Amino acid sequence: MSGGAPRVLSAPLPWSPMPYYGAGAGCGCPLTYEAIYRSQPNVRTVVSYLATNVAQVAIHTFQRVTDFDRVRVRDHPVAQALDNPWPGVTQYRLLEATVSDVAVYGQAFWLKVAYPGASDRLGLYRLPPAALLRISDDYGGGQPRTLEFARRDGSQLVVRQDQLVWFAGYDPTEVTGSPPIEALRLLIAEDFEAAQYRQQLWANGARIGGVLKRPADAPEWSETAKTRFKAEWKAWYTGATGADAGGTPLLEDGMEFVAGGFTAEQAQYLEARKLTMVAVAAAYHVPPPMVGVLDNANFANVREFHRSLYQDTLGPWFRMIEQELAQSVVAEYPGDGIYVEFNVAEKLRGSFEEQSSALQTAVGGPWMTRSEARARMNLPERADADGLIVPLNVTTSAPEGGNPPPEPGAASRHLARHSRHPVPA
Repeated sequence: MSGGAPRVLSAPLPWSPMPYYGAGAGCGCPLTYEAIYRSQPNVRTVVSYLATNVAQVAIHTFQRVTDFDRVRVRDHPVAQALDNPWPGVTQYRLLEATVSDVAVYGQAFWLKVAYPGASDRLGLYRLPPAALLRISDDYGGGQPRTLEFARRDGSQLVVRQDQLVWFAGYDPTEVTGSPPIEALRLLIAEDFEAAQYRQQLWANGARIGGVLKRPADAPEWSETAKTRFKAEWKAWYTGATGADAGGTPLLEDGMEFVAGGFTAEQAQYLEARKLTMVAVAAAYHVPPPMVGVLDNANFANVREFHRSLYQDTLGPWFRMIEQELAQSVVAEYPGDGIYVEFNVAEKLRGSFEEQSSALQTAVGGPWMTRSEARARMNLPERADADGLIVPLNVTTSAPEGGNPPPEPGAASRHLARHSRHPVPA
């Protein structure tokens, strides 16, 4: 490492993860949660969908000025820690990894530590959940006092619970967490075996499914003749390398080919894969059309699914992360009136035309000057483009008491006088 960023990359050492034993292990080898995420396309699709959609919504830091006023701050230590949590790590990458950890392992960990090169600044370093070795049995305040993690060099890192931002699952006393993958293990194993069968079928089966029947009165078949015939059949008519795969075989000794086996349609491969995707999506509370299951999708309901995504699917994720940050990061700076919030409104806004129409209805007339419109279109400024055009059939009313409307920027200056973190000019 150099300056907090890796200088040389090498093959990673194992984190000694907890094994996953299921029917899908086939040969009896253990499959870790990470291995399931890497190898199962349905799990990876749903988890990455959740992670990327949460990560693309920015976390903003605000300060309460009064009960009715708030100011967004950018220079507070909490805002700096969330905007640039660690050298080479962006807020997007940290959130993406955190949601993936919770979805795959049932929990996630950030280590609160001094930012490299700036001892007075808070840094947030992600600890892989697979590195968790044990949780202390010694409790204080309802929480385990220490957690122990494995380092890559084989040593152990003992961390106090108050040094962590711990996104704990339903059963945080278990090292393995409580991920939805556990509830899906039989379905994942079934899908694994089906995929194995399909692979074996295409690799080893004749391109025309069926069996060979040899008459009972055929001449005796020696082992040499049997071995020769099997080798020729395999070399000519089976697998991707068969010289005459898909062609018409030449049989001997009165043999007869009887079609059999399951076709792709009979085996309902697509239906089985679709069922697995729907079940995985349901376990993570993701609407199936959002991950590609479009059987009953149309423009209207997909649009509504997209709107509900940020309320019903991602809303609990936003709430969970905001509260963990309030408890473990914002609490490091008591008395500042700081809180954090996902900018969900940015994702729920309508199109530009819908926003323009709603704003014009709300204000009763045009709401942009020509200078602002020219700037939006990257056109040069004009001296005669200032001022808001108001139609002659529209009037403006003075505030109660006859006072003129406040000059632009007055509200921001008022908030700045009551805030430790002034609004940028």
